[in-house]
Amino acid sequence: MKKIKSDSAVTIDLGRANPKQRLFYLSRTLYTAYGGARGGGKSHAVRVKALGGALANPGIRILIVRRTYPELQYSIVEPLLRLLPPELGSYNGTMHALSFINGSLIKFGHCSSQSQAEYQGQEYDWIFVDEATQFTYDEFRTLGACLRGTSKVQKRFYLTCNPGGVGHAWVKRLFIDRDFYSDPREPERSENPDDYSFIFATVEDNRVLLESSPQYLQMLSSLPEGMRRAHRYGDWNALAGQYFSEFRMDTHTAEPFEIPQGWARYRAFDYGLDMFACLWIAVDFEGRSYVYREARAGGLIVSEAARLMLSMTPPGERIAYTIAPPDMWSTQRDTGQTIAEIFARQGVELVRAGNARVAGWLSVKERLRMDEGGVPQLIIFRSCRGLISDMLSLQHSETNPSDAASEPHDVTHAPDALRYFCHTRCLPAIRPEPLSLDDEDGAERDYDAAMTGGEAGNGYLLWG
Repeated sequence: MKKIKSDSAVTIDLGRANPKQRLFYLSRTLYTAYGGARGGGKSHAVRVKALGGALANPGIRILIVRRTYPELQYSIVEPLLRLLPPELGSYNGTMHALSFINGSLIKFGHCSSQSQAEYQGQEYDWIFVDEATQFTYDEFRTLGACLRGTSKVQKRFYLTCNPGGVGHAWVKRLFIDRDFYSDPREPERSENPDDYSFIFATVEDNRVLLESSPQYLQMLSSLPEGMRRAHRYGDWNALAGQYFSEFRMDTHTAEPFEIPQGWARYRAFDYGLDMFACLWIAVDFEGRSYVYREARAGGLIVSEAARLMLSMTPPGERIAYTIAPPDMWSTQRDTGQTIAEIFARQGVELVRAGNARVAGWLSVKERLRMDEGGVPQLIIFRSCRGLISDMLSLQHSETNPSDAASEPHDVTHAPDALRYFCHTRCLPAIRPEPLSLDDEDGAERDYDAAMTGGEAGNGYLLWG
């Protein structure tokens, strides 16, 4: 690294900021999103803000992330290196890091579903996520956990975004609709509206682009209707792609409450070595279902998944039966046994769900539909944040609009478990009959069996 004399001057040409980029540079909220239509100068704003922050704040640690590293290399890294005079910093291609002579650091990274764990434990003062709608809500929050450290630099999270993509729903919820999660019992988990700001920009705001590439506007205007509204005008309602577009936080979620003793209770799960997702669902006397507990864990072998399920079911909680995907009954070539048999040996007998994907998803949508009283037949406790995030993230399949997308795979497991439940006939709770004075003991015994579905026996394996 070259050293420069104290009396020397280095000039950096950062280009001409348009008014919307200037608002982005001046924003002081914890989370600032910039975007809308394509061509608004998002990537340039990231490069200039990050470089200016590194030069103005000695010792600052900055992370810039995009979904894949080749995209980041092309849109951020190479243009930024062309801006920076070699006297002020050097780039380590192996570490994907830019070090400055004032002690500042810009780290470049990508975030696939397999790589996001590598950021755990790291600390940054500023984080930039380019094309945030390509990220899930869980990935956004995982990266946000890295926004910490002992430096006095104000911590900030910057995002750029266009409509569409797997993260469309959560970006729209937070920055466009400003629909924030609030938990009065745990205020630290609530989303503070004052922390979020959105700077809307279109190609008209980027005069430099229009002057250098006048055909770009014509290209945007010639797109198909939905894409044109989204990419040309930044319409966040034009290209959502969210499979459960009817899902609303205010109507389909509720604060947790104690499940009444008389309600029927079920479990449903989806299993893979990458993710085990299990849901606990109670059904009231009218047939309305409540998802009241969830478990999510990766890297579990079958017996470990079964033990996790049992450990999260409190003693005395009577589960009518546990619904599982049909591939649990496929014989494993290495062991000659089925996964259902392994669950049974751990004390969990399974009921086999149907695997008709479209019919299953339609069953979920039917339960999300409002009844005559304006209440849906399916409500999710707000403590089940993983399922809620996945419901907001799940997209339509590109090949079959009636089906849900199978990618990114990590957001499909919990919705699949919900699909298995909704497509399996689960009886509502049975309201107890008034007891007569001459039959108290017998009625109480019958009532207990009716409410729980009785003890699960090996006969449930015959469902497979």
